Amino acid sequence: MQRRMLTKEEEAASGNGEEMEVRKEDQEKINKFSTLHQKEMRLEEELKGKQKEKEDLEEISNELELVDEEEKVMYKIGDCFVALPQPEVLELLSSSTDEIDKEVSTLEERVTGVREEMQELKVQLYARFGRSINLET
Repeated sequence: MQRRMLTKEEEAASGNGEEMEVRKEDQEKINKFSTLHQKEMRLEEELKGKQKEKEDLEEISNELELVDEEEKVMYKIGDCFVALPQPEVLELLSSSTDEIDKEVSTLEERVTGVREEMQELKVQLYARFGRSINLET
């Protein structure tokens, strides 16, 4: 993350105890930053869940590779379990893992986009308010 350095004038304006007027567009930017921050937190939580789900599927796949290929394995589809051959279950797990990989990539892109937008707002708001505003998350 890059930080923009304050000019001496901006530092002086923010450090002399003078209160700056918060314009409507400033308040809208602050509100948008707050909304984006909440969205980032939700996306990160969802991303952690998907990554955990992927780890679990990979662990199950590794365990199933030790099972005899002729043996039937219980596989959950919806709310019920079905006995399927081990190779078929491995294929289903592999496709589920691929699907989760796509979801993780999409979530990572969304998080990156939100962070970039937040960074732009930080630059604008710090340029306007200097040290009199705290946007650190």
